[in-house]
Amino acid sequence: MSEPRIGRVLIASLHQAIADLMPTRLEFYENWLSASGLRNGTIGLAPLSAVLSFLRSEGDAYPLITARAGEYAAEWTVANLSGFERRVRMALPATLRARAALGTVRTLVRNTYPGSRALTRVRRGTATIDLRGSLFCEVRTASALPLCGFYAAAISRVLVLYSIDSEARVDGCRAAGGGKGCQMSVVLGKRAASEAAA
Repeated sequence: MSEPRIGRVLIASLHQAIADLMPTRLEFYENWLSASGLRNGTIGLAPLSAVLSFLRSEGDAYPLITARAGEYAAEWTVANLSGFERRVRMALPATLRARAALGTVRTLVRNTYPGSRALTRVRRGTATIDLRGSLFCEVRTASALPLCGFYAAAISRVLVLYSIDSEARVDGCRAAGGGKGCQMSVVLGKRAASEAAA
C-alpha cells in the first residue's frame, strides 16, 4: 500500500515561508521539500516529518514560519475558487459568509493531508474547530507550546479574505497534551456575531 502524499498547498506554503524568513537555510530544507517532489506530488510523511522536526529545533523561527505558511495556504486556497464562486460567497450576509469561510477552512485542512479533518460548529458568534490528524502535532514528547499555529493562521487568514472580523485562538493542542485533536475557537466580529445570535 502506498504512503499517503502530503498536499501541494502545504509543501509549497512551507517552502515559501522558509524562503521568506530563513533564506540562508532554504537549501538545507530543499533536501526534503524538493521542487521535483512538489511538482510531481511525491512528497510523503517522512520528508515532511523531518522538515517539521528540524524547524522545531530552529527556536523562535518555528511559529513564525508555520504561521506564514498557514497564511499562504489560506490565500492560495481562496484564490483557487472560481471567480463566480468568490463573488457569490462575498455577497452573502456575514453569518452565511462566515459559514462559507469555515467550509473553505475544512477544504484547506483536507487538502493538506488526506488524514486531516476539521469539524466546525458556529454558536452565538463563536466558531469552534476540532482539528483531527494535524501533522504539525505529531511529536514523540509533549510540547510546552501549541504546535498547530499553521492552522490557526490559516483559519484567521481565510476569515479575513471573506471580510469577516474575527479573533482566533488555540484552546488545546494534541502536541501539548490536548487530547485526540487540536481545539480552536474563533470569535466572530461584532456584525457577524450579532447576525449569528439573531
